[in-house]
Amino acid sequence: MGNTVIYEKKDKVGIIKLNRPEALNAINDPLIADLLSALRLAREDETRVIILKGEGRAFSAGADVKEGSQPRSIEDYFNHAEHMQEVSRLIVNLGKPVIAAVQGYALGGGCELALGCDIRIAAEGAKFGFPETTVGATITNLGTQNLPRLIGMGRAKELAYTGRRVDAKEAEEWGLVNRVVPASELDKVAMEMAEEIASRDPLGIKLTRLSLDTGAEVGFETVLRLETLAASTSFASGQRQTGMKDALKKK
Repeated sequence: MGNTVIYEKKDKVGIIKLNRPEALNAINDPLIADLLSALRLAREDETRVIILKGEGRAFSAGADVKEGSQPRSIEDYFNHAEHMQEVSRLIVNLGKPVIAAVQGYALGGGCELALGCDIRIAAEGAKFGFPETTVGATITNLGTQNLPRLIGMGRAKELAYTGRRVDAKEAEEWGLVNRVVPASELDKVAMEMAEEIASRDPLGIKLTRLSLDTGAEVGFETVLRLETLAASTSFASGQRQTGMKDALKKK
């Protein structure tokens, strides 16, 4: 892994930092490669929750305009797009929750990264948007699925068609982010939430995440079967009984 992404661990919480602050953490090929490496490490290690954040003044301003303006073959761009899609695929299949801690700008590919996370905490003044259509591009990396799922199709089309940016307050009102906090408290709040989730039974969290994500895509009969399977798996692990006995002792 190179230096465009930093991966750190604090107990059971992993912290992935996009590390191109001089470019507002714009996404280029080296950053994608480093982010893939960090996510693969996070998938296999002992951490239970991951925080994704950007160093400096922005979460990520999206695609690197300098790189994007350079000539490249269609095959080269195809490979670039597939690598970015692998980032989305890894986040979805990570097996543990991912919290996006967003400050400054989360635009285009940066916004798509944030939307791919389970939870988004935004600093006051953060800006979200999809400027793709203003430069002749399109939304990618599950953005066309995640955006309408979070804020509804009408608002999703408004943002996608116009390229308009929304601030953190409006993003919270629309359901784009879970919580807005002062910029000085962003890291603290994200860590507190990560530690709270990490304190829960990891199998229960993994099964619940799988059920929620899958349930949003399939019919109710499949959801019912999946929920039964998840509940039975947690029961078979013994953690369900242990957890309930512990709860009784606390009463």
